[in-house]
Amino acid sequence: MLDHSRSKDLYAKAVNVMPGGVNSPVRAFRSVGGNPIFFQSAKGAWLTDVDGNRYIDYVGSWGPMILGHSHPTVIQSLWKESRMATSFGAPAEVEIELAEKVIEMVPSIEMVRMVNSGTEATMSAIRLARGYTGRQKVIKFAGCYHGHGDSFLIQAGSGATTLGVPNSPGVPPSIAADTLLADFNDSESVARLVREHPQDIAALIVEPVAGNMGLVLPEDGFLQALRRMTEESGIVLIFDEVMTGFRVAPGGAQSVYDVAPDLTTLGKIIGGGLPVGAYGGKREIMEHVAPAGPVYQAGTLSGNPLAMRAGLETLRLISEPGFYENLEAKSAKLDAGIKANLEKLDMPLYTSRIGSMLCLFFTREPVLDYEGAKRCDTEQYAAYFQEMLQRGVYLAPAQFEAAFLSAAHGDEEIEQTIAANYEALKAVRDR
Repeated sequence: MLDHSRSKDLYAKAVNVMPGGVNSPVRAFRSVGGNPIFFQSAKGAWLTDVDGNRYIDYVGSWGPMILGHSHPTVIQSLWKESRMATSFGAPAEVEIELAEKVIEMVPSIEMVRMVNSGTEATMSAIRLARGYTGRQKVIKFAGCYHGHGDSFLIQAGSGATTLGVPNSPGVPPSIAADTLLADFNDSESVARLVREHPQDIAALIVEPVAGNMGLVLPEDGFLQALRRMTEESGIVLIFDEVMTGFRVAPGGAQSVYDVAPDLTTLGKIIGGGLPVGAYGGKREIMEHVAPAGPVYQAGTLSGNPLAMRAGLETLRLISEPGFYENLEAKSAKLDAGIKANLEKLDMPLYTSRIGSMLCLFFTREPVLDYEGAKRCDTEQYAAYFQEMLQRGVYLAPAQFEAAFLSAAHGDEEIEQTIAANYEALKAVRDR
């Protein structure tokens, strides 16, 4: 057994000064048991905790670390930038450079506004859609998580599902009433809402690939149907690509499925591991944002030079020839290894993958929506998580999350993970 005594001591101290001992709920290990691990350093595909244990990392800071941890080019660029300033609260040239790079990589984005988190990006995009259309209601999908804004904590996925609180206290009934729920991969559920509220819906927001109820891919024609209905009804279509942006392809999931939204929200990779978010889209809509237009949104640290520099260097590196092809090969190898293990062990569990995002669902049925995800055996996942942890593999401490590969994961790490996966699954099966 790995020694986690130092982590245990730190958690005992943390619960006295932070709610639940953490600054974000899923980190508390509530759904997998035990105490959270406190980390000290990270390099490449590896994490080292405060007790000196090392793990192959498939959380990747929940997605941003596509290059791996502490990439030397990114670290060097941050060192140089920090010698000049850590914050201006005023314009800097690097903001323009990153904006131009985002626009180059994501064709549907004609203008972009930098913010400080994915939650801030989605909140701002919804406000912009309401200001642009003069309408109030928003359609979201059960199980899709768009941050902790009031409008989104209605049957949210991710941590809300993990903790069993999909409808958060503190959300006013008036806001909940303006949030309309549809079912992922069910375009008729959207059509029904549009028929019931023909002139009231400002926006439809969706994760084009749902990454917060596990990893759920859109069925053929689903995203295209959303695009068609929103265009016909004057509804702003928002793709939340905070997770999938630059992760599944250079142009995000929208480039994979060839659907251009009106607005896109971004985060994670766009900051290279530093706190950042962004929303952007059609110039006609974005020019309604202050000071160009009347929809107000501001932020003291928006466009922070350190975050902009880390993001810019990351996007430059992932734009190099062959980067995504190599990442795809690594991901395919790991996926194939897990599937082979399931077959050897006669455990027909459901798996999904797109690019460098993967998920092993502890259910035998395909997961196409929130209801399917909720049928997973979370107790089995908790046992699997602990078995993998003891074998030096760090996964998300929740069934309702994706695993992320990085460019730093090599053949040795992948083969070690496949071997650990076999032993962990066998232990779970034989319990």
